[in-house]
Amino acid sequence: MPMRINKYVASATGLSRRAADRAIGEGRVAINGKPVELGDSVADNDSVTLDGRPIAPAIKSRTIMLNKPPGYVCSRNGQGSQTIYDLLPAEYHALKPVGRLDKNSSGLILLTDDGDLANQLTHPRYAKTKVYEIKLDNVLEPLHQQMINDHGIQLDDGRSQLSLMKLSDTGKDWQVTMQEGRNRQIRRTLEALGYAVSKLRRTNFGSYQLEELTEGDYRSCI
Repeated sequence: MPMRINKYVASATGLSRRAADRAIGEGRVAINGKPVELGDSVADNDSVTLDGRPIAPAIKSRTIMLNKPPGYVCSRNGQGSQTIYDLLPAEYHALKPVGRLDKNSSGLILLTDDGDLANQLTHPRYAKTKVYEIKLDNVLEPLHQQMINDHGIQLDDGRSQLSLMKLSDTGKDWQVTMQEGRNRQIRRTLEALGYAVSKLRRTNFGSYQLEELTEGDYRSCI
């Protein structure tokens, strides 16, 4: 998309618009080797120089937070199911999800084109905390809660370390805090003890919090 040359120079160099205009007026700016005038525009494939050195605006990354409803998959190809991209306008379809929530889970999912941010949120060495609210099909026995909190539960792919806190007196509603992110880890941990997770909702991911975002809606993350 074409951009006015003074805006391009200001964005690429940090100069004010007035300083960019002055540089253009002094003949210090060229597009494809030819001096420019105020009012000229830069196309996507143009090469711009200032004082003979190539310049280009920094590419601004985009990150959004989506409150995923149950029934949507976190991929582009839903194989017959609705995907999270069905909830988003086309301008966000190039963004990639950071981690996953399975089809039946809901809550906070981040999408970004910032590879560094995605790595910082998902790589095990950064140990980002994730918080979930779950509902079980049966009352969680105190012994099982202690086993999960104190020792973890051995799964096929290693020991699962979770922290559980009761959310209601029913014994079925729990807050789960974890720093891992293995596939269906919470569900598999409870299944290993004979429980089924009927609802799972993520509320926090690192410093990001779902707060009052309505299910199915999204917002930009600054």
